[in-house]
Amino acid sequence: MPLRREDLPTDPDQLIALALELAAENERLRAALKTINTLHFGTKSERLVVVVDGQMTLGLGDLATDASPPPPPANDAGTAKPKAPARPSHKPARRNIGALPTHLPRCERVIEPDNTSCPCCSGRMHRIGECATEELDIVPAILRVLRTVRPKYGCRACESAVVQAPAPSRLITAGMASTALVSWVVVSRFAWAMPLNRQTRMLAGYGIALDCSTLVHWVDRAAWWLEGLYDLQLKTIHSFQHVFCDETPLPVLEKGRRRTRKCQLWAHAVDDGPWQGPAPPAVAYVFSTGRDTEAIATQLGDDFTGILQVDGYGAYKALVKRTRRGKIRLAFCLAHARRKFVAVHKTTQSTAAAEILVEIAAIYAIEKRIRGGTADQRLAVRQAESKPLMAALKRRLTELLAEISVKSTLAAAIRYTLRHWDGLTLFLEDGRVEADSNTVERSMRIIGQGRHSSLFAGSERGGRTWAILTSLLNTCRLNDVDPLTWLTDVLERIVSGRTKSHQLHELLVWNWKAARMPQSLQEAA
Repeated sequence: MPLRREDLPTDPDQLIALALELAAENERLRAALKTINTLHFGTKSERLVVVVDGQMTLGLGDLATDASPPPPPANDAGTAKPKAPARPSHKPARRNIGALPTHLPRCERVIEPDNTSCPCCSGRMHRIGECATEELDIVPAILRVLRTVRPKYGCRACESAVVQAPAPSRLITAGMASTALVSWVVVSRFAWAMPLNRQTRMLAGYGIALDCSTLVHWVDRAAWWLEGLYDLQLKTIHSFQHVFCDETPLPVLEKGRRRTRKCQLWAHAVDDGPWQGPAPPAVAYVFSTGRDTEAIATQLGDDFTGILQVDGYGAYKALVKRTRRGKIRLAFCLAHARRKFVAVHKTTQSTAAAEILVEIAAIYAIEKRIRGGTADQRLAVRQAESKPLMAALKRRLTELLAEISVKSTLAAAIRYTLRHWDGLTLFLEDGRVEADSNTVERSMRIIGQGRHSSLFAGSERGGRTWAILTSLLNTCRLNDVDPLTWLTDVLERIVSGRTKSHQLHELLVWNWKAARMPQSLQEAA
């Protein structure tokens, strides 16, 4: 209710405290209003906003700044701020300039002159050279009918024996689609986020009239064949000691009702490439109807032991409390903490928030420099350089919190950071741990793209199908493997029985790629 004159205190100190409290509340409400307006009308990416002059911000997938931060002002205690790192050299753009890829087939066309007679003496001219140019060309997708013929052979002498090759196993028994066509539909939908109804229109352009439900059946059948491989990939991810985890909503259509309910896709990811570890880049999405502690505990099972790198969601903290002490350790995400100070600066233009962002940028500059080293090398640099910076940052945050109103947005960001400090600094104690959870956050982009184009899953089975196929195809992309080539080959091997159930580990993307590496090198030679 509004304040009235008779409600105001007469004590000057109380009036000052009331004014400061109202100012902080006003700042918080203005920041909330500006955030809401930004969500509706502005950009949501940090990458497009310059927080500090000369400093490029960290987007969702960035692990280090690409520009050096400016020298920060000295604080009240007189302690020196960390010097800005030197500006790294700009990475050249990855373009095919000067030569097109050599592995592509060449289709040559020769353009002869209309007349090869000499314009002076009318004599016959001979070829003395040529000029050749290359341009990238494309042959549109070709739909064809694959006709399988199995001849029968009989004996003229006894006329009783008949020999015929057995019919090959098919992905869809008695169906009209080949494995390659189903693979193309699945990859278009779950790797490149093209909805099935749009694919039916594309096929109609080739004169093939199909109902969308037919494609849904194809997709579901492909997921059924790949379910064992998906379970193996998830189990393999949980066998490593450092796993990233995150979750995102997935609307699911309720049967018999014209509305959706909110379910979840949990992402479990690994990538030891930054420290030369054994885990390949891989991600497995798990469909769940809930977002509580029980959901993540069921997914991890009783066997997982190690470091779980996550955001500050409470379900992960409750998970640690209900497990044996020391079995699971939480490493929190520095990018999430940083993002809160970015929001404060964008809404209030706080100089204190800008100074904190500069200090965090210095941490990320070190992380970029040591990326690719061994775990011991990374730990040594972090202990020598990052640990003092993080200690100074904590002192700065503690001092600021005592000086500002507890209701301000800056205070909320500081409290979040200090409340998760032990998990935020775990990377200083273990060279295997990253400073943030961007490894799994980047893997959420494909879910967002698919959700934007398809809006919802048709059922819980559809949600699990979504999880199975996206897990395998996105892992292909993480390992620089063409999803269509991999999926077509894997489905052929599983359906035909060439790869048995106890050999499924050979079809995991990184193993499949490694098995073909010598062959590709021979072809290149």
